[in-house]
Amino acid sequence: MNLDKILDEAIRLDASDVHLISNNKPMLRIARDLIPVKGSKILTPEDMFEVYDYLVKGNVDKDEVFNTTKKLDMSYEYRDIRLRVNISLSDDIPICTLRLIKNELPTYESLGVPDIVRRMTYQPQGLILVTGKTNSGKTTTLNALINHINETQNKKILTLESPIEYKHRSKKSLIVQKEVGKGRDILTYSDGVKNSLREDCDILVIGEIRDKVTMEAAIETAESGHLVIGTLHTKSCAETIDRMINFYEVRDQASIKYLLSSLLKLVVSQRLLKGTDGKLVLVPEVMVVDNIVAGLIRKEKLSVSEIEDAIQSSLEKGSIGLINSLAELFVDDRITLEQAKSQLEEKNIETLNRTIMQLKIKRGK
Repeated sequence: MNLDKILDEAIRLDASDVHLISNNKPMLRIARDLIPVKGSKILTPEDMFEVYDYLVKGNVDKDEVFNTTKKLDMSYEYRDIRLRVNISLSDDIPICTLRLIKNELPTYESLGVPDIVRRMTYQPQGLILVTGKTNSGKTTTLNALINHINETQNKKILTLESPIEYKHRSKKSLIVQKEVGKGRDILTYSDGVKNSLREDCDILVIGEIRDKVTMEAAIETAESGHLVIGTLHTKSCAETIDRMINFYEVRDQASIKYLLSSLLKLVVSQRLLKGTDGKLVLVPEVMVVDNIVAGLIRKEKLSVSEIEDAIQSSLEKGSIGLINSLAELFVDDRITLEQAKSQLEEKNIETLNRTIMQLKIKRGK
């Protein structure tokens, strides 16, 4: 099997991912569709063990991590293209997913990230979260923001990533990137966050907040006068608040709500849909934490619907409701009505229709 040939085809067709699974042809993901590599043969178990050896290249630490945990996340370079590689097992045979990372980092504007997110990076301290499900473009958005800060602000930026996808060079800012994991720059995210307090950084970027220990360290860092930008796997702004609070025992939740209400500055939750032109379209939901949202976070019983209503009623402060984003994209002919409706619960469909009508009237359509 010729992996180089498969990667060349993936680059040529602008694929986002390559899937290598035994008893299947190599598959490319192109604008959300899975397409077999032309002229390729079905992969055998022997092919997959060969791919494993090719990627790991005899690295003892990586091999030990894989044999101990049955999974491995790593970065790999091919023809100046960086790949994020995940290797796991199926029926005791390695399977590989390779994410292609573009060398040219898109700007936050070209991604469709609302300008309020960029403006919030000028906060001297606090917590900003970029959230979304897997493959919603969180890492790309995060790195576009890092790149913008690097070009426009004089700061020391420290990033903790697993693995490092985009390689940044210091521009107006001083930037340090650390890879997390056994045999890498630092063992765990929480270790990296705690050590950042001694590294005199202005902005700490946490590739993924996975657990209570990392969350506590991030809050401590924000509390001590730093700006912390991180990602979480959640599907909405309101769910993000709920998830963060539920990292903690019930007896500790009142104090953590108080801290979050004062430290959290903004949450952006994003989704990617295949647009009418075949390209992926970003659907953002943005929650600016104003006095109303902060009050809702501090309440004894957190209400997801109240937070969603607060986002809708704080549009003039920069918040953007999911319904508004979907309505705008539909009115601009970038997504279909069916796609817009598929992202909402049935109870919100009428609000979507009403918002679409209001937008059309406003724009004279």
